[in-house]
Amino acid sequence: MATTCDKSILNRLKRAEGQLRGIQKMIEEGTECGDVITQLSAVRSSVDRVMGLIVAENLKNCLENPAADTEVQHQKIEQAVNMIVKK
Repeated sequence: MATTCDKSILNRLKRAEGQLRGIQKMIEEGTECGDVITQLSAVRSSVDRVMGLIVAENLKNCLENPAADTEVQHQKIEQAVNMIVKK
């Protein structure tokens, strides 16, 4: 994975981490359940996006730099597709 991609993904994960800390504080302060759920949903969407970016980068790399062994290449692509579908 490229360094710029790593930095972008790390920034997204740090934001999600901050959101989770905020949610913990909301719970400690007795914030309404609906508001907590809304924030949890936002974190889940953020993590899903990071997962998609990682799988997409992996697939792109796999297609741009195919393995010498076609069976290995097929397995890599199948694994990436399974990660997307599994969600």
